Amino acid sequence: MKITICIGSSCHIKGSRQVVEQLQYLIAENKLGDKVELGGTFCMGNCQKGVCVTVDDDFYSVTPETVKDFFDANVKSKF
Repeated sequence: MKITICIGSSCHIKGSRQVVEQLQYLIAENKLGDKVELGGTFCMGNCQKGVCVTVDDDFYSVTPETVKDFFDANVKSKF
């Protein structure tokens, strides 16, 4: 599974750094490091939608407050 987080200026202002840090923690805590690849990219073209995240090819809008729910529903549940 590949998770890509936008680290462009708009998403950075909306908390992409915190989203990345929380995802790194959750992946490690759930021992999914060998199954989940975390990466960053610049603008995904959906700046108005918050921190842009893709899981494989599915798009999500995530905030630092919703990372745990996002992770449980879209990452952890797949394993």
